[in-house]
Amino acid sequence: MTSSWLSYSFQNRETSSPCPSSWSGATLRRLSALTSALVVAFTLPAFANEEPNYSPRTYELTLRAISAYEEIADNGGWQALPPTAAGLRIGAKGKFAKALRDRLTATRDLDPSLPPSSEFDQATQDALKRFQARHGLSETGSLGRLTMLALNVPVEQRLRELDASANRLAALKFKFGERYIVSNIPAAALEAVDNGVVARTYTTVVGRPDRASPTLQTRVIAVNILPYWNAPQSIFKADIMPKLQKDPGYLKANHLRLYRGRQEIDPTTVDWSKARASDFLAKQDPGVWNSLGFLRIDMPNSDAVYMHDTSHRELFRNDVRFQSSGCIRVAGAQDLAAWIMEGSDWSGQAIQDQIDSGEPKTIKPAKPIPVAWVYLTGWGGPDGSVQFRPDVYNFDTPADQLVAKDASAQPIPVDRTGSVPVAPPKATKPATPRPIAAKPISASKPAVPAKPLVVKPVSAKPVTVKSPATKTVTVKTIPVSVSLPAN
Repeated sequence: MTSSWLSYSFQNRETSSPCPSSWSGATLRRLSALTSALVVAFTLPAFANEEPNYSPRTYELTLRAISAYEEIADNGGWQALPPTAAGLRIGAKGKFAKALRDRLTATRDLDPSLPPSSEFDQATQDALKRFQARHGLSETGSLGRLTMLALNVPVEQRLRELDASANRLAALKFKFGERYIVSNIPAAALEAVDNGVVARTYTTVVGRPDRASPTLQTRVIAVNILPYWNAPQSIFKADIMPKLQKDPGYLKANHLRLYRGRQEIDPTTVDWSKARASDFLAKQDPGVWNSLGFLRIDMPNSDAVYMHDTSHRELFRNDVRFQSSGCIRVAGAQDLAAWIMEGSDWSGQAIQDQIDSGEPKTIKPAKPIPVAWVYLTGWGGPDGSVQFRPDVYNFDTPADQLVAKDASAQPIPVDRTGSVPVAPPKATKPATPRPIAAKPISASKPAVPAKPLVVKPVSAKPVTVKSPATKTVTVKTIPVSVSLPAN
């Protein structure tokens, strides 16, 4: 599925489109302000005031999602739709419409109490939109290519994704603050969280597979307004030098200056067929054309990545947004900066005024803001839904095929009883992780209600489990419902 997904994504690769050099700085800044406002208007789902997708409860919610999908697997999972069903939409009748209804019923996106039908009716369209929302797809209500791919992922793979994400969640030691930022890389989305609720949500563009965005934990310490962009050596060598070999005027057309050491030089004087990338630095001036847009969010880390605005805002319109070189581009970065700066003297209007002035400036928040970049391909959502996103970096390899690079990288086996897993002892040689055994769920269930499937918690009392290391771990399970079709 990943290769098909990405082949669609890279049909929309970036191209360089510098603004006309005859435009004045003031004109460019007015255009930028308008563009930024439009991006915010179309990509911010506003102030949702809901629980975040990554919170102290996410691990527990994901365990419940696993139980729900184990029950689906015990009931036989679902049948894949044939390729000829692609393009199906409301009003269609026949065997393909029936197959779609059966598939949506299996995951309770379609109410199982509805009578059997071979018609793609309004209820089917609503169910398909619920499915699309749970998988991060545009809610078209029709059977497009990406929706077909997601529908045909077997339940066994979905369970692997949930297991792998639960393993990663268990290993995280993120210190949740009153205010924090979390970006889920496979979802290409970011949430700004304030006192346990989502204050802002943003669409993002994250790293492509060969230049993956790393998982990390750090803090935002500053916002750079009208930043310069120093092209990393990897990008200079892989992207810029080939263009210079064809067109020595490429740098000037894209507002880039060339340096050897501290000396600025004319790129037309360099023999680019023999030049070494390590001898040069390319620096891009602030402006609409700048690869970082108008803002860079500074968050120190060993991978030298950060969050920023962009000059290619058209990419936010795509369902598949894995086109960056490792940093995360944020739709509405100026709004995020204003949220970061709350409690300081820098309001959203003050930030805009600084942009309009044309003068670069670094500003600091009242307190550093904790940041987590996580990698969740399957998880239990705070609204009771079970969410999935594509495994673009192929991290969800089955447990019996994993070869850990070192002992600390070994996934921690998931205990689906609700206890906190205990990490295996470190070894000098990486051990092959044992496959996670599925916990059988009794087939005797009450009659299916007209409402979406609800999986009851294992226990409302503290659960005590003996770990393999004979250490006792006690966790109070949280009574939470997992409802499959919600978004």
